[in-house]
Amino acid sequence: MSADVRQVADGTYLVHGGNTNWVVLTDGDAVTLVDTGYPGDRRALLDSLAAVGSSPEAVAAVLITHAHNDHLGSAEYLRAAHGTPVLLHEAEVPHARRDFLQQVSVGTVLRNAWRPGVLPWTVHVLRTGGTEQHPVTAPAAFPVDGALDLPGRPVPVHTPGHTDGHCVYHLPDAGVVISGDALVSGHAISRVEGPQLLPDLFHHDRTRAVASLDVIAGLEGDVLLPGHGPVHRGPVKDAAARARERAF
Repeated sequence: MSADVRQVADGTYLVHGGNTNWVVLTDGDAVTLVDTGYPGDRRALLDSLAAVGSSPEAVAAVLITHAHNDHLGSAEYLRAAHGTPVLLHEAEVPHARRDFLQQVSVGTVLRNAWRPGVLPWTVHVLRTGGTEQHPVTAPAAFPVDGALDLPGRPVPVHTPGHTDGHCVYHLPDAGVVISGDALVSGHAISRVEGPQLLPDLFHHDRTRAVASLDVIAGLEGDVLLPGHGPVHRGPVKDAAARARERAF
């Protein structure tokens, strides 16, 4: 699979991988990588770095929204091969090490196999290594509060629910919110398009996931880069409100 790299703002690129997205933030040839797709997306991930004029060696840090397999896929590879720091919210650090796993179980997926889209999505997950575990040996919590001294100057914002340590990343100067799985614009098993929560089976704590939409609504921006689905343009607060409406 080739990388589908789309520039959405100055120095900001949304990359569509195998049913999941990641984001590349550039400053010269140095980049910040937000999420890394499935394990099977590695070639597309490396191609996406080349497409923006960078390389794995130039990745200043990997920021993880949350440590599910479809976002953590190549984080340990980059850390081990290139010494790239892998940074997450402190509550997500043990999840990235696989001290525990807050992810939908195979049994839950099988119980939902009758739902439209679930079987094709499951086949894709298996083909892209979605059931493999690639724990990060030495993940680290964010070193400071507020903006990180990395390309793009991303600001981590804790949005628990999908997992305990889920974070979105706010780019205030660009008016961009990288929302991971706290707010998406589509999914292979969703029957609707546009701003929404992921289907309930994917959330560790749905009540907290809904509450985190209010946190996202408080972030200034008009470009939403989700973990699943296309870029969404329009006030982020309106996107969060729409997702909340659809959640009930």
